[in-house]
Amino acid sequence: MSLLNTLIPSLSRAGTNGDGVACASRRPHFEVEETEGAYGLTVFLPGVPKDGLEITDEGGELRITGKRAPKLPEGVTALHRESSDAAFELVLTHDNTVDAGKIGAELKDGILHLSLAKAESAKPRKISVN
Repeated sequence: MSLLNTLIPSLSRAGTNGDGVACASRRPHFEVEETEGAYGLTVFLPGVPKDGLEITDEGGELRITGKRAPKLPEGVTALHRESSDAAFELVLTHDNTVDAGKIGAELKDGILHLSLAKAESAKPRKISVN
């Protein structure tokens, strides 16, 4: 199955603050790769700690939400910053082609790597002719 038919970003830019109240959020940059048995998702999250990250997969939606936790040394005041502390949300729909029980995630140096195993129904099958 083609990537265009599976992992599709949501057009929504609004997130929630945890209490269900809508608030402004941004969508992080990401890349998707496809192999025969899985999708590889790389999400760029500089300054986001593991405890500031939430990943869920439900109803054909993979949702990654969180917030940066920038740390400046004591006594240092930033004069200018081009990065934002706004909450982020990335929602990808996949029509249940991902096996939620086989999703692996690793966050290292501000880069989140997800391995999304394809569901058996989404894998190509060879059909024999009698």
